[in-house]
Amino acid sequence: MNAPNDIRRYRANLQGEVDSAAVYGALAAAEPDPNLAEVYRKLAAVERAHAQFWRGHLGGGGAKSLGVVPSVRARAMAWLAGRFGPSFILPSIAAAEARDVGAYDEQPEAVAGGLPTAERSHARVIQAAASASGGLPGPSIATLEGRHSGGGGNSLRAAVLGANDGLVSNLSLVMGVAGAATSAHTILLTGIAGLVAGSCSMAMGEWLSVNSARELNQRQIATEAAELEQAPEEEKEELVLIYRSKGLPEAQARELADRLLADKDTALDTLAREELGIDPDSLGGSAWAAGTASFCLFALGAVFPVAPYLVLSGWPAVFASLALSGIVLAAIGAGTSLFTGRGFAFSASRQVLIGYAAAAVTFAIGRLVGVSLGA
Repeated sequence: MNAPNDIRRYRANLQGEVDSAAVYGALAAAEPDPNLAEVYRKLAAVERAHAQFWRGHLGGGGAKSLGVVPSVRARAMAWLAGRFGPSFILPSIAAAEARDVGAYDEQPEAVAGGLPTAERSHARVIQAAASASGGLPGPSIATLEGRHSGGGGNSLRAAVLGANDGLVSNLSLVMGVAGAATSAHTILLTGIAGLVAGSCSMAMGEWLSVNSARELNQRQIATEAAELEQAPEEEKEELVLIYRSKGLPEAQARELADRLLADKDTALDTLAREELGIDPDSLGGSAWAAGTASFCLFALGAVFPVAPYLVLSGWPAVFASLALSGIVLAAIGAGTSLFTGRGFAFSASRQVLIGYAAAAVTFAIGRLVGVSLGA
């Protein structure tokens, strides 16, 4: 018989493996690249085998291994992969894999079963997939472990935090004006102005950020093209070093570098990706798309605190604004748990507490200023 602590640990491990298998299965179903989809299917199969490993320990310890199903978080991630594509959730999965990569290192049963090695391999593969824009380019899956990180964005994180920024900032603004005991009409106009101003500011900031990154990437690629034209042998040596760092023997690395340099366009594309970490096809994404998305996400969050003032006034409007904002804050907190790995309840409660704390501060300031001006 196993100790109660061991039983709880086995069950937690089993839940984690069932969740991972479900998410990898969803990635495989949503992935348009058949080669990459096959990689995800293999990862899911390994996770299912790990789940069976822990079921065996639960059964062997006399504990009932009830039908374990994917958690709410895993089902949410699977739905997001099917709805928005694997790239939408890959950075979150990669972060979770990196965070949990040593989870089995101190568990003797897992070490004996070879699970830590498999988990580290999974973390490297997923990190490579998250770093590669639109798939896993390159000669083979065998070279994934050393792939240069392309710095791909986290769309899920950006969406959740963008909406959170809009909600918390406009809730604080609305509560500050409400604290000054101004009319509902004034509060409504202030909230709408905050929504528009904040959304435009966020959109412009995102546009400038992405556009500046694109211009920098273009300059770096142009510099690399000039170096490739003027000193091809030096660029060849750089490619050799890159592939040697991936574990290729020198002869194979030189053969691959020679083959790539035979075509200048291919060589430049490879150098941009491997040396600079830049995808020449996207250059960091569209500035207009980023700006538009930032505007919409901020506005989406900012509309909730002000919406009750369209139909209510006075304290009923204040309470309705706080209640509606609290519900959305809880939903945003639950959303953050998808990429932080914390529990839904903890994340939701923390988000509501932070949002209400900011609103309380501005309400108090508004009350003080309103009293002072009234005097």
